[in-house]
Amino acid sequence: MFFGRYSCVHIPSNRERFQIKLTIRALMPFELGIRVYDPEHPNSYYFRRKAAFAKANSKREFVIALPVSPEVLEMEVFDKNHADDDAFEIVNVKIEKMPALAVWATDDQHRFLEFAIQFAQKAGYVPPGFYESKDNEFLFQYLDKITDPFGAELITPARTHRKMPRVQISQRLFKSYTIPIRVAILAHEGCHWFLNTRSQTTADLCGMKQYLDYGFPTIEAVYAVTKVFGKNPEIVGASQIERTKDVINFIENYRANEY
Repeated sequence: MFFGRYSCVHIPSNRERFQIKLTIRALMPFELGIRVYDPEHPNSYYFRRKAAFAKANSKREFVIALPVSPEVLEMEVFDKNHADDDAFEIVNVKIEKMPALAVWATDDQHRFLEFAIQFAQKAGYVPPGFYESKDNEFLFQYLDKITDPFGAELITPARTHRKMPRVQISQRLFKSYTIPIRVAILAHEGCHWFLNTRSQTTADLCGMKQYLDYGFPTIEAVYAVTKVFGKNPEIVGASQIERTKDVINFIENYRANEY
């Protein structure tokens, strides 16, 4: 057990698939912060979450899914409000293997997703440039930012060419996202190309199915679909709100049915 305002746990992850079950007991009302990251590279968060404990002696378990990992991870658990007194107790930290991978997709979709995951893991620290898959099948163009023909920055973190497997990605936006959110965005872009569709909702649900099948955390999936519009409320219209509802409903049904 650990009592305090801050704790850092070192985890030899060895690039394996596993999940962390973390049990926290509040010693007073406080706001908990959890961060799981690669300590060897900047901007490489595998999980970020905050949770409010309204009452003392309340206890909660957090399940942190890590379907991909680096050689080493660190997990920080802390009081976001930096209270002077000890705010929480770590009751238990348990590491469990995750179920075997079961993504139902075509071979080329599998290859794209693996390439997307590899890029997502390094996107926080590599420079802008062109990144190709090993077989030169897929191409990511990592830009400082994505702009329109007049040079104005677009809020989209990524966009794809529907007639070729090429994705443009905004470094400025991607660096601030967790690795799961980056994967969710890239899976969405890949579905635009594989399905040859302009429909954002179709690409959303296709990409989200692959993301969830891979075992990435659902809480990060919700962040992924609300991140851009949440930061830019002036552009949100009825279609974007409906699109977000469709994805969240899909995630809830996925969790309920475990398909």
